[in-house]
Amino acid sequence: MQGPLLLVAGLAALPWAYSMKTLAPPANWLYTSELHDTAVKLLNRSDIAGAQVLYSWKSLERGKDQYDFSRIQGDIATAKARGKKLWVQLQDRSFDKSIDPVPRYLKVPYYNNGSAQTCDGNNCTANFVVGGHVAQHWNPRVRERFQALLTAMARELDGSLYGINLAETAIEVDSKKDNYTDAGYFYGELENARHAASVFNKTFVVQYVNFWPDGWANAKGRLDESFDFYAKHGIGAGGPDLIPEAENQLKNSYPFLRRYRTKLPISVVAVQEPDLKATNPHTNAPFTKKEFVDYATNYLGVKIIFWATSSPWLKSNAA
Repeated sequence: MQGPLLLVAGLAALPWAYSMKTLAPPANWLYTSELHDTAVKLLNRSDIAGAQVLYSWKSLERGKDQYDFSRIQGDIATAKARGKKLWVQLQDRSFDKSIDPVPRYLKVPYYNNGSAQTCDGNNCTANFVVGGHVAQHWNPRVRERFQALLTAMARELDGSLYGINLAETAIEVDSKKDNYTDAGYFYGELENARHAASVFNKTFVVQYVNFWPDGWANAKGRLDESFDFYAKHGIGAGGPDLIPEAENQLKNSYPFLRRYRTKLPISVVAVQEPDLKATNPHTNAPFTKKEFVDYATNYLGVKIIFWATSSPWLKSNAA
């Protein structure tokens, strides 16, 4: 999730440090947009299990049904040569107005242009400033093509990948355009996740969840319904921002990740670049690796942390 996350102020203790001490700490993975030289070097560390790498829909489907998974295959080989694993984050949205992640063939009236503009500001209703694009998953024609991509990926990559995750659920689009409805988006995203889990049988499938457009603080029971759905269909869950006691996420996905930690096949969380700048209100300093790990372990109960390659602890010698 983009933008600032508020922290609960005035906490006298770190309550998560005492609640679930029997849990093993999560495995450490890298989070990176590509397996560049820095990431490959970090893969050699003994305390890194693998890498989560981003791949856009457009980069994997050059034309209709013309798939190119050579980059993923190359990254699998790079990781495997070092005894490590690869995880795919499939990007069907962007946070850059110059980047539209859907294939060019969707840019026709039949698919209603395939994507919609998104806003990432604080008051998008009054001041909609374009900040990116998202695939129109509320459009069944677009959704059909996305699911065809998932099927093709599973046919070639199932079992070679350790996991694949669909991007975060939070979006802000102009609800008066592109035939958008909150319910259409919600149920379309559930359908995509179910399809992914149905075609990937040897690879973990995860849906990143922070909140739903019409479901802030579980409004309309959106988080209840989605997490129940994931548990029923063997879909894991996770999130793009690990910040201990982040107030916005405690109102949304964090309690559900905790509650469903034993009901889902896997749960994961990422420490992305903006999260490294978050300040611990008890120390007035950025959160340390130990503080991130303690919260991920003892409150969320996740199995994997994906760390930005710029994480300070990765600059030290391997453990």
